[in-house]
Amino acid sequence: MPNYDSLWSPLTIGPTPLENRVALAPMTRISATEDGLVTEKMVSYYEAFARGGFGLLVTEGIYPDTAHSQGYLHQPGIATDEQARSWAAVVEAVHGGGAKIFAQLMHAGSQSQGSRFAEATVGPSAVAPKGEQLGFYRGEGPYRVPEEITAEQMEEVRRSFVAAALRAEEAGFDGVEIHGANGYLLDQFLTDYLNRRTDEYGGSPENRVRFAAEICRAVREAVGPDTAVGIRISQAKVSDHDHRWAGGAEEAEVIFSTLAATGIDFLHTTEYKAYAPAFGEDGEPLAALAKRYSGLPVIANGHLDDPETAVSLLADGAADVVALGKAALANRNWPHRVRDGLPLADLDASLFAPVADVKDWELELS
Repeated sequence: MPNYDSLWSPLTIGPTPLENRVALAPMTRISATEDGLVTEKMVSYYEAFARGGFGLLVTEGIYPDTAHSQGYLHQPGIATDEQARSWAAVVEAVHGGGAKIFAQLMHAGSQSQGSRFAEATVGPSAVAPKGEQLGFYRGEGPYRVPEEITAEQMEEVRRSFVAAALRAEEAGFDGVEIHGANGYLLDQFLTDYLNRRTDEYGGSPENRVRFAAEICRAVREAVGPDTAVGIRISQAKVSDHDHRWAGGAEEAEVIFSTLAATGIDFLHTTEYKAYAPAFGEDGEPLAALAKRYSGLPVIANGHLDDPETAVSLLADGAADVVALGKAALANRNWPHRVRDGLPLADLDASLFAPVADVKDWELELS
């Protein structure tokens, strides 16, 4: 039997001790109530992964305000005290299952395709995201051209991330992950073709990462030392899988070192293949660059379904934790199965039809 011991070694991220190095990656499941409250179905969904042996769970993206942050209909929020209280049941169930849980805070920006608060979207510049909205998230047609976000609105976004992080702390979450990946608002600032600003938030990589860094610093200062804080970073987007940073490793150094200097506890990188070179056919994966230039613990996500591949990333020192998405949906108890030498199931494509929500039959398999 292969040696997967490194998956089971404990680790501490900031103030949060983890029993192992296998995490549930954040995945949009659009199963909240219409007004963004957590449902019992969602409680059972997250509890299943905790009881299945995952050491850390990162929630799906949660919208932090009642302005422009919501990205999907039936997406959960943490913009109000009532929404925050509804998450407490998830936290309690996950802790009862022996795992830790981080709340992922997400502002959709111009990639929003369903909001009950605003018809218009906002982005760093009036440039629409590439591609079309996702049908399995109840979207249709091309993305709208956003309004260019103003300085006043950016300040409101900063405050909303801080307020949401404090609500998450009050609900009992062990940490918060700021969503700076996959084409959402903070990643839009990082992206050269979506960010055409001529102020201090546009142009150079140092300027384009500034907004994300300001939010990381503000959240870090607000929640105090007992709550872990990190950020998720990617090159590709929901609607643009091929995007790469034009500045290559030099741009990666600027981004990761700047974010690390804010005092956060971890970075979470996500790529189509976490183990593949970040730029060109050779070189290090994005997770390894994040580790090198930040010195922080790194969570890596992207096609790490095979435990041998996952272990290799840990062994190479490219990452400290591996996060599973679709492999976890197919195997709620992936850690237990791997540890016991049991076969892994294939993903059932009907999980995403007609929409990618939590199915009743899915819970019966938990």
